[in-house]
Amino acid sequence: MTALFGPAGNSESFSAQYKSSLDAPRYLRGMGLDLYEYQCGRGVNIGEETARALGERAREHNIALSVHSPYFINLSSPEPERRQKNIGYILSSCRAARQMGAGRVVVHCGGLTGQTRGQALVNTISGLRQALDAMDAEGVGDVRLCIETMGKINVLGDLDEVIRICQSDDRLLPCVDFGHLNARTMGGMSTRAQLSGALDALHSGLGAERARVFHAHFSKIEYGKGGEVRHLTFADSEYGPEFEPLARLIAERDLAPHIICESAGTQAEDAQAMKSLYLSVMQND
Repeated sequence: MTALFGPAGNSESFSAQYKSSLDAPRYLRGMGLDLYEYQCGRGVNIGEETARALGERAREHNIALSVHSPYFINLSSPEPERRQKNIGYILSSCRAARQMGAGRVVVHCGGLTGQTRGQALVNTISGLRQALDAMDAEGVGDVRLCIETMGKINVLGDLDEVIRICQSDDRLLPCVDFGHLNARTMGGMSTRAQLSGALDALHSGLGAERARVFHAHFSKIEYGKGGEVRHLTFADSEYGPEFEPLARLIAERDLAPHIICESAGTQAEDAQAMKSLYLSVMQND
């Protein structure tokens, strides 16, 4: 097993040539990529027929799929109505994932909504337990939820919090967004030592297997005093992080993460650049 690479949604270059995401697997395979993260951030609006057709094309072109669940999930909310809605959003994401053959669904933690971080963490863990039970009841419990580290300081989702959430059930995977972590620490996730520390934390907190096959997002992100401001492209030279030190650590440690690029408009090209760098490191080591 090796690291796999692909974009979140469709890059500007794809959209300039094609009208439908059904063409994405062929397009990405032509770029030498391995992954495609289908975006349901604004709601799960893909129909079953389209989801199954996307899955068929992904298998034809050897592209592994994942799904990003709606952004408005707020797992940390204490409100019963909101918690039920969260379960519904997660179930609909998992249904779409199952229809297209995607094995992973990325989920945001949510805001603090006036709570302490500890209270929000407890609510998130209990809300995920309810969601997992509902997934089992509906027969989609084999889809792995990937809990994402977040870029803004005032929301739940630093690395330690995501590890603690994932410790609550072996089926949960971390989605380590290195750009988010760099943004929420004001540039504190960019050096080899800092990245190595993050990978060490995954290993010690979640064990060797989950630390080896974790989900990841990577992009350069502008940040301010509150953390994340906006996603950039690899052409940016001010904010970072750079992928090269992480590529070396992944190769040296024989890790096999799924790495999704979330650059602003150039996500396919930047994913291709990451894969090229990773393969170069692998060949030279």
